[in-house]
Amino acid sequence: MRFLPVSLTTLLVELADLDQTLALFASLNADPVDGIEEMVPAARTVMIRYRPEKISAAEIAAEISIRDLSAKLAPSETLVEIPVIYDGEDLDEVSVLTGLSVEEVIRRHTESTFTVAFCGFAPGFGYLVGGDPALHVPRRKSPRTRIPAGSVALAGAFSGVYPQASPGGWQIIGTTPEQMWDLSRNPPALFQPGHRVRFFDLAKRPQTAAPAVTTIETAQPAAEEGPAFKVTASPLPAVFQDLGRFGQTGQGVSASGALDQGALKAANRIVGNPFNFACLEVTWGGLVFEATARTVIAVTGADCPVDIRDASDRRLVSKTYQPVSLEPGDRVTIGHAASGMRAYLAVRGGFNVEPVLGSVSTDTLAVVGPDAVGSGAVLKLNGEVSGLSSVSLGEQPAFALPKAGEVVTLDVVLGPRTDWFTEKGLETLTSQLWQVTPQSSRVGIRLSGDISIERKDSAELPSEGTATGAIQVPHSGQPVLFLADHPLTGGYPVIGNVAEYHLDLAGQIPVNAKIKFRPISPFAEIVPAARASA
Repeated sequence: MRFLPVSLTTLLVELADLDQTLALFASLNADPVDGIEEMVPAARTVMIRYRPEKISAAEIAAEISIRDLSAKLAPSETLVEIPVIYDGEDLDEVSVLTGLSVEEVIRRHTESTFTVAFCGFAPGFGYLVGGDPALHVPRRKSPRTRIPAGSVALAGAFSGVYPQASPGGWQIIGTTPEQMWDLSRNPPALFQPGHRVRFFDLAKRPQTAAPAVTTIETAQPAAEEGPAFKVTASPLPAVFQDLGRFGQTGQGVSASGALDQGALKAANRIVGNPFNFACLEVTWGGLVFEATARTVIAVTGADCPVDIRDASDRRLVSKTYQPVSLEPGDRVTIGHAASGMRAYLAVRGGFNVEPVLGSVSTDTLAVVGPDAVGSGAVLKLNGEVSGLSSVSLGEQPAFALPKAGEVVTLDVVLGPRTDWFTEKGLETLTSQLWQVTPQSSRVGIRLSGDISIERKDSAELPSEGTATGAIQVPHSGQPVLFLADHPLTGGYPVIGNVAEYHLDLAGQIPVNAKIKFRPISPFAEIVPAARASA
């Protein structure tokens, strides 16, 4: 058992195998440790996010190191059966890799009983274990940029079903019509950790069609017109964000949330809202909307001019970080950012938007949350609600907003896989300037450097949990800095993680700026507290 640093609030427990991983996860669920906030189990690891004011990493390590991990988990009573059309484009390749005929591959897959070990990568993506060992095959050498939803696939000791179209490197052996992720279902994920799963061949056992259901539509009374913002321009779709969606890791859903949480909180304070109300996150500016009612707004984050024209075409130019009163008919333009990357629009009383899984954050990778806001959207407002405060006049940006061409220094906690890289590779990470490329998004900042980060070998890393701020290094050696919409688990080694206090800054770094990574301490495994004091 090893305890590896991830960030200032997260650590990774590395175990001998999947059985120990599941045993530790079950033990910590049955007998929780005060201060542990969230856990992400994976193939041979459990990633743990904790509250450092309550417990230290060394104390968590001490508590975990004495747990009994020998007990086998009792199988779940829930059996999920998945119909499959075995028509996958990698079926012949799997046949070659295993030395089995295609028919034998299908037979062994359908005669196996799998167990959902954990969920990750994407909402509803269950990592299934317990299949026939003869079907263990490596990932594809070259991942596909798009795998269709419903693809049934193999990789290593796992089988799985892609819930939505996404990139991926697993070997596709078939497709299923079953919907793996459905927000109208409770819970949305068909696969839950511990469930047993069997696949059956639709060619040999046709699925019984469900009886048709006739729906009688009744006329609904027209909704009353309420206060709203009518969007007339949104060059890059804006997204609703709050502080994040927590407690859904069991379904493979990460937190998401505003990339500059300090700016979101400041915007809410300016208009007198509770600090965690939803705001509209606007990338690069360019949003134009018309108010239909009297209200107060604030724009924070990226340095964008705020231009207001009233119904008589009189113009008022405002600034960020101050309250702005609007009247019906006022047309607001949030101009393009002179510095920073993302602006936050708050309105007094908040936006009237429905939460999804307890949050209004839009996760652009997982496609969870309210729809993105484009031209023609009508944003409903709550108006005056109880619990509001006076407007705030003293808010300021928490840091100097970066510009294109500037160098931004980010503090980094080395780990958990720093030892997968050579000394030269680590030096490349920390001494070279990394340019932010246009391929960056809310999922992550794609970086480009003259020298690639060198690994010790090309070994394959079993999927493990990843945190916001992770610096993941694919085979190209050109790193990706994960932001809030990153996948919950990843299969490339993470050389370090941006310290939590620099995550808001990272979310404001524009394209063509440069990043310098500054380690705040050497890489070292976490020593359990009992041994540290011996």
